[in-house]
Amino acid sequence: TVYGLGADARHGEAIARLYAAKGRPTFNPLIAHVASADAARALAAFDADAAKLAAAFWPGPLTLVLPKKPDCPVAALALAGLDTIALRVPAHETARAMLKAFGGPVVAPSANRSGHVSPTSAAHVLADLRGRIDLILDDGPCAVGVESTIVACLGEPTLLRPGGLPRGKIERVHGRRLAMPVTGEDDEAPIAPGMLASHYAPKAKLRLDAQGPRDGEALLAFGPTPTYTGTMFNLSPDGNLIEAATNLFSHLRALDASGATSIAVMPVPDEGLGEAINDRLARAAAPKP
Repeated sequence: TVYGLGADARHGEAIARLYAAKGRPTFNPLIAHVASADAARALAAFDADAAKLAAAFWPGPLTLVLPKKPDCPVAALALAGLDTIALRVPAHETARAMLKAFGGPVVAPSANRSGHVSPTSAAHVLADLRGRIDLILDDGPCAVGVESTIVACLGEPTLLRPGGLPRGKIERVHGRRLAMPVTGEDDEAPIAPGMLASHYAPKAKLRLDAQGPRDGEALLAFGPTPTYTGTMFNLSPDGNLIEAATNLFSHLRALDASGATSIAVMPVPDEGLGEAINDRLARAAAPKP
């Protein structure tokens, strides 16, 4: 499809560094690439429609969004805190050889600075990311040149993003037209690249830029850990934004699981990865529709 910027899908810090390398990140869910359909089945639940599409088009430029399995090891940051996972088995032989050698899922958004044109050659990657990445696996120009087609199988199969696999081919195998996503004013964050939908947020109310908790509040701290006897999780005691990004979604889930009804959130610097962290916190704090 296009060149991707890869990181171990199971390693939250690596994923945070990936976002930082792309610049001006938003914590949208990332596609996890695996070497085989069997590897994908270890991560997600396949219904009959998903199994049919995978059998017909994998390996190939089709991404399926599926319910993740309870023991799925992919990091919460790669999933943007959702209970779904986007999976693909690429057809490119070099990419598949790399995935097989690595032995695990690799998340890989396009290998360009955020907002730039997707790269279809190693030279494009170098122009955008020189000094920000460890290496480039160069195997010439991309054969497809556009990103993968994304279909959600979370009920009626739904086209989330047109891409390298035409809709018509999918519909011929599916036997009927793909549904289209329903979007509206309340849609704030994608469940897959290229598509808007409601996102994970705690059931509790969030109070942002709090200097400390009020009575009865849980606390999401950042920086030196304050003295507090109530429920508290710290995004990064050292004030490290990469660590904070790594912990963001898992800490929000843990606070939800604690039964907290109100969460005080300490300030996070609005720079680097902090911009994306604050964006997600603001969305989570917004009134629920």
